[in-house]
Amino acid sequence: MLRSAMRHKSEGHHMLHGSFGGFFHSEALPGALPRKQNSPQRPPYGLYPELLSGNAFTVPRAKNRYAWLYRIRPTVQHSPMRSIDYQPWAHKTWVSPPFVHDCPPIQFRFAPPPLPAAGVDFLDGIVTLAANGSPTAQDGCSANTFTISASMGENGRFLRNADADMLLLPQEGTLELRTEFGVMLVEPLELALVPRGAMFQVNLAHGTSTARGYMLENFGDQFVVPDLGPIGISGGLAHPRHFLAPQACFEEVDGNFELTSKFLGKLYKSPLMHSPLDVVAWYGNLTPCKYDMRLFMAINTVTYDHPDPSINTVLSSYTSTPGLANLDFVIFPPRWNAAEGSFRPPWFHRNCMSEFMGLIHGTYDAKPDSFLPGASSIHNRFTPHGPDGSAVKRGTEADTSVPEKYKGTLAFMWETRLSWHPTVHAMEQLHDVDYPSCWNSVEKRFDASQPPPNPQPYGFCFDDE
Repeated sequence: MLRSAMRHKSEGHHMLHGSFGGFFHSEALPGALPRKQNSPQRPPYGLYPELLSGNAFTVPRAKNRYAWLYRIRPTVQHSPMRSIDYQPWAHKTWVSPPFVHDCPPIQFRFAPPPLPAAGVDFLDGIVTLAANGSPTAQDGCSANTFTISASMGENGRFLRNADADMLLLPQEGTLELRTEFGVMLVEPLELALVPRGAMFQVNLAHGTSTARGYMLENFGDQFVVPDLGPIGISGGLAHPRHFLAPQACFEEVDGNFELTSKFLGKLYKSPLMHSPLDVVAWYGNLTPCKYDMRLFMAINTVTYDHPDPSINTVLSSYTSTPGLANLDFVIFPPRWNAAEGSFRPPWFHRNCMSEFMGLIHGTYDAKPDSFLPGASSIHNRFTPHGPDGSAVKRGTEADTSVPEKYKGTLAFMWETRLSWHPTVHAMEQLHDVDYPSCWNSVEKRFDASQPPPNPQPYGFCFDDE
């Protein structure tokens, strides 16, 4: 019943190889994980069995996510005993939808967040740029950045987000994620996914003094790796076997800790007397994990034009409508472009879906001179966008008989069926109001006196043509 998992060691922390959405199991002490049942009358080592369920019990088995945790204290002892101990926290920049201020139908670009002053941990450094849907209705998502100059562990802080699965993309600096399930080191070009309801702590890894990156809250259905269809069964895009889960480790520490809880779009602070990272063993398919995006198998055209960006989807959160995503997480990694007789940069377009773009490293081919690492852009439904003037010029003049390698780059897109609604803070503090002017340099080139050749050539050429 339990799937074996190989171990992968990263900077002193063991990681488990298994399969995204599949079952992992781990124990920090021999025999701590019951082999025959979930809740024995007398559990090993006097531990407390506890179920963390990610779905309704009656969800089809193929979609069900859960984990059994075997811990020193049940989570009820990692929560305040009185409602008065949950003190509301009016965070200035981490906010939740729905928003009521106006959102004009224009293209948005937001500057990279500046590195913070001393003493700013992950919780304090979160800035919501845009969001949609509702955490209460469990629909939509929230796009955020974070900046860090201090570890949450320095002040004994922990986070439990009951509203959303959290996707972290460090852009500068390496993170140490200490979770109930174990510890993960996450560096730029990797992603980390923490399921809703799990308690964790974001620290700066050893040797890292500051960090910044992107953070997504997924209020909708849980992430899955997309179906491959005619791509096949054994390879392509993000392979489930490349997702790593943490090896169980625990601490038995009493002290003055603080839990930040996110619930129904609101934040609360409350005191804790014990560290909640006291899980000695666990098994399940609802677990934090990480993925190295350098392992993504990009698929591209070898004839002409290029596929829709959905061909680069890493993870999807679906809706009840087949093929309609609450959210697609798409990346644009290093890859070869061999399209012949084609305009290789992204074309001009107006989409039904709404796009949030970010750049982790290098340059983005549609905006090679102006889109900076750490910056963000939003192109909402049916808002026109595409390559800027310099990208159009390069794409038009390129020798497409020669394959081109896109290297040293990693951009990403959070594409959603709902429009992104920028926050007041993002509009007032980070908005590049001159962004739409990048298309002013796109030349008018229509010439009615120059008809195309007849017949027009194919998108790619044969040797005898």
